[in-house]
Amino acid sequence: MTFNKLVRDKIPVILEEKGSKIKTYVCDDQEYFKRLREKLLEEVNEFLEDGAVEELADILEVVYALAKVKNISKEDLEKIRREKEEKRGAFNEKIILLEATRVEL
Repeated sequence: MTFNKLVRDKIPVILEEKGSKIKTYVCDDQEYFKRLREKLLEEVNEFLEDGAVEELADILEVVYALAKVKNISKEDLEKIRREKEEKRGAFNEKIILLEATRVEL
């Protein structure tokens, strides 16, 4: 079976322990960033398909890895999120914008 995708760090060991013969390599930083972006889309699509909470956790894991690539800690990412929430709000009130005459935020 061919995969050719980024996997979590322990997946190769788990597969080998179950008797699978595997082939892997460690990619460079440029490919890693590209593969993380692909993984994010994969995880989002999986969440959209089944809505499982585990998929949200996977999305979060990929987001944290992308932040690390961008030299942003989880704490700094959360600080940025909170600042945006203070300025623009969150998504708690379920507001759907139908029209606007000007869109300068």
